[in-house]
Amino acid sequence: QVQLVELGGGLVQAGGSLRLSCAASGTIAAINAMAWYRQAPGKQRELVAAITRGGSPSYTDSVKGRFTISRDNVKNTVYLQMDSLKPEDTAVYYCNANIMEWGKWNRDYWGQGTQVTVST
Repeated sequence: QVQLVELGGGLVQAGGSLRLSCAASGTIAAINAMAWYRQAPGKQRELVAAITRGGSPSYTDSVKGRFTISRDNVKNTVYLQMDSLKPEDTAVYYCNANIMEWGKWNRDYWGQGTQVTVST
C-alpha cells in the first residue's frame, strides 16, 4: 500500500510564502513524475507544477516565477515553495505521484489535500 502525506498548508498574507511537502511511503519500487494540483471553491482541479524523475520542472503560467517545485528522490518527497502569494492562489493543494509498487503496474496516487489561504 502506498500513501502520500502532505504538510505545510495554512493561512498567509498576500505577498507571503509557504512551503508544501508531500512524502510517499509504502511498497514503492519507483516514483516517476510528481506534481502539485490545486482546486479552488467552485473550480476544477488544475495542474500547478510538475517535476520529472530527473528533476525537470514545469509550471502553469499563473505561478511561473513565484512557485518552485523540487523533489528528493532519497526521501520520496516532493516540495512546492510558494512565494509572492496572491489571494487567487487560495485553494486546496493536492500532491500527485506516478508510482510503481513492487510487482504491480504504475498508477497515480493522490495526497489528502492541504488548504492554502491567502488573505488580502
